[in-house]
Parts: sequence; C-alpha cells; structure tokens
Amino acid sequence: GIRSVAIVLMHGYRYTEHESRIAALAKQIGFKQISTSHKASPLAKLISRGDTTVVDAYLSPILERYIKTLSAELAQINPEENQLQFMQSSGGLTDAHRFAGRNAVLSGPAGGVIGMVETAKAAGYKKLIGFDMGGTSTDVCHYAGELERAFETEVAGVRMRAPMMRIHTVAAGGGSILQFDGSRYRVGPQSAGAKPGPASYGNDGPLSVTDCNVMLGKIQPEFFPQVFGANANQPLNKKIAEDKFSVLAQKIEQSTGKQLSEADIASGFLSIAVENMANAIKKISVQRGYDVADYTLCCFGGAGGQHACLVADALTMKRIFLHPLSGVLSAYGMGLANLRQIHERSIDQLLSVGLSKTLHAISAELQSLGQQDLLQQGAQSAQLKSIAKVKCCYEGSDTTLPIPLGENDAVISAFEAAHRQAFGFVSPDKALFVQSIEVEVIADNPAPPVSRNNNNNTQLKTLKIKKVVMANKEGDTPFYSRQELPPETWINGPAVIIEHTSTIVIEPGWRGQLTIDDNIVLERHTQLPRSIAIGTNVSPVMLEIFNNLFMSIAEQMGFVLENTAVSVNIKERLDFSCAVFNNAGDLIANAPHMPVHLGSMSESIKTVIREHHGRMSTGDAYILNAPYNGGTHLPDVTIIKPVFGKPGGDIIFYVASRGHHADIGGITPGSMPSDSTHIDQEGILLDNLKIVSEGVFLDSEMRQILSCGEWPARNIDTNIADFKAQLAACEKGMQELLKMVDHYSLPVVHAYMKHVQDNAEESIRQVLETLSDGAFCYEMDDRSKIKVSITLDKHKREATIDFTGTSAQHPTNFNAPSAITRAAVLYVFRCLVDDQIPLNEGCLKPLHIILPENSMINPAYPAAVVAGNVEVSQAIVDTLLGALGVAAASQGTMNNITWGNEKHQYYETLCGGEGASDGHHGRSAVHTHMTNSRLTDPEVLEWRYPVLLESFAIRKNSGGAGRFHGGDGVERKVRFNEAMSISLLTGHRRIRPYAMKGGEPGKTGENSLERADGKKIDLGSTASIDVKAGDAIMIKTPGGGGYGSL
Repeated sequence: GIRSVAIVLMHGYRYTEHESRIAALAKQIGFKQISTSHKASPLAKLISRGDTTVVDAYLSPILERYIKTLSAELAQINPEENQLQFMQSSGGLTDAHRFAGRNAVLSGPAGGVIGMVETAKAAGYKKLIGFDMGGTSTDVCHYAGELERAFETEVAGVRMRAPMMRIHTVAAGGGSILQFDGSRYRVGPQSAGAKPGPASYGNDGPLSVTDCNVMLGKIQPEFFPQVFGANANQPLNKKIAEDKFSVLAQKIEQSTGKQLSEADIASGFLSIAVENMANAIKKISVQRGYDVADYTLCCFGGAGGQHACLVADALTMKRIFLHPLSGVLSAYGMGLANLRQIHERSIDQLLSVGLSKTLHAISAELQSLGQQDLLQQGAQSAQLKSIAKVKCCYEGSDTTLPIPLGENDAVISAFEAAHRQAFGFVSPDKALFVQSIEVEVIADNPAPPVSRNNNNNTQLKTLKIKKVVMANKEGDTPFYSRQELPPETWINGPAVIIEHTSTIVIEPGWRGQLTIDDNIVLERHTQLPRSIAIGTNVSPVMLEIFNNLFMSIAEQMGFVLENTAVSVNIKERLDFSCAVFNNAGDLIANAPHMPVHLGSMSESIKTVIREHHGRMSTGDAYILNAPYNGGTHLPDVTIIKPVFGKPGGDIIFYVASRGHHADIGGITPGSMPSDSTHIDQEGILLDNLKIVSEGVFLDSEMRQILSCGEWPARNIDTNIADFKAQLAACEKGMQELLKMVDHYSLPVVHAYMKHVQDNAEESIRQVLETLSDGAFCYEMDDRSKIKVSITLDKHKREATIDFTGTSAQHPTNFNAPSAITRAAVLYVFRCLVDDQIPLNEGCLKPLHIILPENSMINPAYPAAVVAGNVEVSQAIVDTLLGALGVAAASQGTMNNITWGNEKHQYYETLCGGEGASDGHHGRSAVHTHMTNSRLTDPEVLEWRYPVLLESFAIRKNSGGAGRFHGGDGVERKVRFNEAMSISLLTGHRRIRPYAMKGGEPGKTGENSLERADGKKIDLGSTASIDVKAGDAIMIKTPGGGGYGSL
C-alpha cells in the first residue's frame, strides 16, 4: 500500500503546528516517509512549496533504499570508511542520512558547475560560461565570481522551491534526433537516448547529432571505445550513418529539387544544433545583461569538446577552456565540492530599524544550526564560514533579489545596485520588503591541487591524418593524442585532439595548446567573418536557423519586458506579448506569450504604417489601444517601434510589445467593467499616438492624456513605468535585429522573413487539404449568435471563413474588434497543424475572412469592447472548431473577475474544462485557447489582499461524458474582509459547452454571491456589485464538452 505522504497546509510555513500534528498521526498510522511542507521549504507560496513536498515524499524513499544498498556494498570493500556523502542541487555535499529527495533533482548538473568553477578558477579564469553537452541535452550556466542559484525552478513541469544551481537546459545533445519535415531541418527535442542511441551505435537508432560528427569525420570509430552493437562489443558503425544520410538526401531532393551530399546535410543539421545551444547560452547571459565576449567558454560533458569552437563562434567568444577531465567533469566536480548547509526562514515584513535587529538575531540562530549540522558531519570549526543573505523586493512585487545581510543602508544600496543591474531601473520611493532570510554555512576545503603536465615531448606528433569536413570543406586533418602533446605548443585548426573521455575539435580559425598545468585552451586567432554569405534562396538549414533566431529575438524582448515592468499584471502574471514584424507590418515571429495578443498585433503595426507613412524618424515610437484601429481592448496597450537600417534611411522592420495594464481608467478599477456601453467607460483611448519622439520619451504629454477625461487612469506612475518597460523590450528587439542584419545582410534577412511566412503558409495549405466544408451557429448566454461558414477550395488549397449572419454590434461590451476575430482564426488554423511551426502572417494567407460590418465581431466606434477581447474571442474559437468538427467546446470563457477599492485592485481569469476531441480526453482545470495567464499563489493572494480563499478545487463531473470525456471546471470561493466593488465577465452560465459526435455537453458555470448573513444571490453571466466585509463570491467554471458516444 501507500507508505509515503506529503503534508501541505495553507500558510503551513508560518504556522507549523497543524502540519506537525498531522505528521504525528501519519506516523501512528504507519507511513514510512512523511514530508511536511514547512520542513521541505519554509517559505511562502503554497503551490511551489506543495510541489516540492510531493517530490520529497516521492523521491526520498527511493534514495533511502539506494543509499542503504550502496552503503552495504561500500562497507564490504572498506569497513573502516563509513562516511558517504552526496551532491545536492545547491552545489554542496551532505551526509547520506541528511540527503533528501527535494535536494537531489539537479545534483548531477550541479557537480558540473562546481567542477567548472573550481578548475577554471585554479587556471586563472574568473568570468565563465559553462557548456555541458551530453547525450540527450546541453546544460549551460553563468559564473562571475559567485555561484548563482535559483530558489524556484520548474523541473519537468514541477515547480520546486529548493536551492538549485541556476542551470538552463536545452534539448540538443549528441543523441538529439535529426528530422526533415519537407521544408526545414529539425534537431530534437526528441533524443535517441543511450538505447538504441544514434544510428552509428548499431542498434537501429535514428540519425542524431553524433552521427553528423561521424559523417563529417570529426568522430573516428577507431578512436572510440568498442562498446556498441547488439552485444556492446563493436566499434561505431560509420556505414550505417552514411546509408541513412543517403536515404535522407534522396528525401530532401524529392522535396526541394536540390542535390546535396551527405556531408552537406550533416553540416546543416550540426549548424542548427549549434544555434540552439548558442541561444540557450544567450538566455543565461546576454538576456541578463552580460557581454559574453568578456567570458571564457568552459566546455565539458562527453560531447562538449566536439562543438566548442562552433558554439563559441556563434556567440563571438574567443577563448575556450577544457580541463583534462572535461568529459567527466560533473563527477569530478562532486569530489571538489564543499560540505554546505542552507537554512532559510520566512520574514515577510517591510525593512525597518526594528526588523534589522530581528534579522541579525535570526541570522545568528540559523548560522548556529548550520554549524552544528556540519560539525556533526565531520567538519572542523576552522573550516567553517557563513554567508547571510536577505531576499528583498519592492513592496507589492514578488520578484526578489538575494542581498548580503548588513545594516539597512547597506542593504538598500546593494539592493538598488542589484535591481538596476537586473532590471535597468530602481524605485527609491517604494518601500523594501524582506521576503526571507537565508544563511549558508560552508566547510571550506583547500583549493584542489593544480596538476602539472609531466610530458617531456618537445615535438608535435601526429596520431593520424584523416579526411574531415570543417567549415563546409573536406581536407586532410591531423589527429593528436592529448597524452603525447608537448606543453605550450600551439596547434592550428583544423585539427582534432583525442582524449580518454572526450574528443576536442579545433575548427579553422582556432588554435589550441596544452598548458603547463595540463589544461587545453583554445583561442580564435583569426578574425571571425563579420557577415556570412548564404544567399537569398531558401535553404532548409537556414530556414530552421532563422525561425529559431526570430523566435529568440521575441523571447529576449519578453525577458526584458518581464524584468523591467513594475506592475504585477505584467511582471508576475506575465500578461504580455512581444513580436517581430517585417517592414510591411506582417507578423514574422513571436514568443510563446498570449494567443489573443499575438494574432492581433499586426493590425496595430499596419495602423501605424498607414497613418504615419513618410513621417516616422529614427528613435520614434508609437502607442495605441484603440479597438477600431488595430487594438483589442483598452487595458491591452501596444507600443510599436520602427527599425531603421540607418538614421534617415528606410524602415526595415518593426518591433512591438503589448501589455495588459492593471488600470487604464474607466468606470471601474481595473478597466474591466461588466456593464459598459461606450468605449469611454472602459478607460483612456490611445489612438495611435507618438510616445517617443527622436529618442525623447514624451512624459508630460502621456501623463496629461492619462489624467484627462471623466474617468482617468488610477495609477499613472505605474502606467508610465510599464510603458518604459515595453519600450525597453522594443529597444532590445531592434538591437538584435540590427545585429542579425550586420551578420547576414539585409537582403538575406528580408528574404528569410518571406521564407518563414511561406513555410507557415504551406503548412496551413497542407492542413486545408484534409478538412471539409462546415458551418456552425454558436449561441451565447445573452442570445447573441456567432455564425460561420467555412468553404474549402481544394484545388487552390484555400479556405473562405464567412461570418455573415453573426449578431449585430452588441449594446453592451460583448464586441470583438476585427483584430481579435482575425487572431482567433489564426490561432485555430495554426492549432490544426500537428507540428512545431511558427505563428506568423503566412498562416493567414490561404484564409479569406469575411466580417460583417457593425457586427459583434467587427464593431464601430463607440462600441464597448472589453468582453470582446476576453469572452467573444473564446466563443469565436469554439465556433470555428465546431464548424470544422474537430473538437467539442472548451469552457468558452476566461471567467474574468475584477475586484478592488481605493487601496487594492486585483484581476484574475479562472481555468475550466477543455473540450474533448478524437483520441483526446479534455484536461481539467486549465486555461484554453486565447489565454494562458497565471493565477496568483493562494498564500500570496491572502497575504497581499484583504481576502480569504476559502476553497479552490476541481469541479468533479462537470465535463461532458463521451467516448472521450470533457475536462472538469473548478470551484473557487473568495471571502472579502473589506468592502469591495466586483466586476464579473463570464460565459456559459446559461448555454452548456457543446459536445461533438454524440458526446454530452459540459456543465454550465455558476456565479453567486453569499452575503455575510448567509443569503445567496445568483449573479448570472455578468455583474457589477458592491460587497461588504464578510461577503463571499463563489465561481463555478464550466466543463468541456465530450466527444463521441459511449
């Protein structure tokens, strides 16, 4: 039976007694593994603390069994030695009996970080980028004098609250599978693993990155151990790799008409893998403001040395460091690690003189605990040192920074410096909030001995000369044995160095030498070509590379926006989007942000182009939220920046960022009124205005606009701060696009902007070949109807989507601007492509959309539109899916709830049931379709706002029955401790989400108010109400429809 239990209670990190009492009961019952959340992670945030506790309860018994077995075997080998230590994800060692599952998740990669730091520091390198490439993935990390830890990490979809080395992983290892989809080369994310492994392993595996290096001659079977084949006693089989590349060459020729050699194909796939790994490194360095040109690339892992020069070139890095044990550096790093113990305690108070005294007292207490722990593990007092840090943020934010504990002035100064480095701004008028304190105690070991090379060779001896393809040229390439290299003798590339645990490839333009302390250092000794001549005709290799590059730029923009934004809505709920556009305003690439934003942003760009053509200057930027002129609804503010090739020249691109502002004015706090009938009631209308003129931010003008009218914006300082964050994101996009032009040339970048659209267009056309004509009428709760007829032209591979018959413009706010309707169409047809293709303008080219004028999906001024963005958009998606017959309706609503008073404003959307489809049960309690924003953690919600979250649970059996059942909705009850105004915008409270192919529809949702005296009031689909202290609101969200009869 079940023998492990995880105990997680709301606010259990602050009030531990109840968890402890339940743990005592569990022990009496007979549970063997009992994990309590206050011990697993003594910090706020129920969800991540709960996940951490569950992981601990699951993994700890497995580790305990392993430790017992290993200890018994070690005792037989050496009965005298009984201290067994394990590496933790935090980068420190601990005794076996203290090793817990929650601290084991990233212990292997953490060993690599420690190994990198200790060996590189010993060699004199202090600013490091770690590049650990193994068989299935690549781990990258950053070091600039201090170990970087993340205290909340998502691992395999589980949010962990445990100290871990800050490591970013990308699915590009030696075993990453190569694919050709008819247009693009693809590398990963699937991996061949160790079994069957790459094709050349001789176990009928697929082509992988390792096979590329075998094909190109960089890996020579005779220098690899003979551990392959069915009996694990054969060498690598190059013939199998050659045969499979030959078959792939035929497939590529059939699709593209181009004859390519097997080596050309292998080089192309390798280029994509390298670009993927370089983009991963950018995420932990360039995106965070570090210039990697000043860093040393530390390569390790079994495959790191094979790709070191190529990755360095992709990042314009000029130095590479490889330790003699680089192939097994993660294991070696565990031997170099120190005993470490980290103790944390939640504080959750504003910084003050009184708190400072408390913090120092708690620090002394935690230091004493840590010292006792390490002394019990055999450390000596003289070895011990401690580091105390407080995790601080501005009041109202959740984004903390670790700051050394000191006097208050020092803490504030250090925090502001760290905040400016991380986010580019400070807010000296805001109070500093101390979330927690952490004390790390370390048993400092002496530095590892520096190994010396005792090789007396003075002559460079070639092991063999082999044909190898490097830089797309085949040539005679010398292979050397590391053991026979004379120290301090430079080897110019192309060359290959063979080691016991890895292979080091020295590319042309690079040189390497064995140093006197037995490391290998590679340096670029010729200038890296500033630009690459690749031509403007489409290449399957460059198509994938540019797809990834455009996406990477949009992701970097999003990272900047998230970091520099001030509001909770943008910074923590992540209700924003960033995208890149060509000079015609067509969407080229976006980061995986909000679907309702992304498909509609090109309308905003085209509005700016149309209304400001010929009048834009370098350094200008524009702002809009006008629903009839490229916007969606007023809280979603878009900032657009034209990118000029040179000052005074032509506009070559556009970049844009859109963020949902917490308030933009209007009749209710949060700018989401349920009963608006005129656009002015929803907030300030920004109809395509200039916000930056030739590099100057128009601060006073924007403040005047936001403060005018009958219902001005309520927090203009926050609006302005978020506008500047959006501009910073656009600036980042512009810089990266100009770098791309510098590297590839403008004609090539423009050509590939067209090619990526053509690729997406062809993917949609292929889907259209599989669909049939259809029509659907979707009734909403207020009896409005959305009608669509989809007609396929199989010969042209096009579709006409005709919304004629849809209800007229709505008298309230259930009106979706045309940009929203087009976004919903784009989203649906993109989802029908069962493959990873970019969401760009090409997806719309085969689709002809007919929108009736002055209808609820194409309204005219002054129609109110707030529900169109959040509710009608969902209905349009389900209407289209119904017409195509591919899926039952999902919950069909975002369940929008806004509440606030003069002191507090809060907005959230609630999850529900997903509709089922053929072969797929609907998921429960998820956001679907046009939204994917994050809910505030329950403990943070209750701590920050005067509310109690009395219940939040899956609404059992609310999904429709069927061969494939619909997902269940949720139930959420919030009780208010202060008087508030509440606004509800929801759907499917009268009409059930439809089923498909004989399934049962999902249950309708319910909104009700429970007064403090127990009286209950049904609120219907939409409502604006005032509540008093003690009142509660209960929301039950709809379930998804079922698919297929039982």
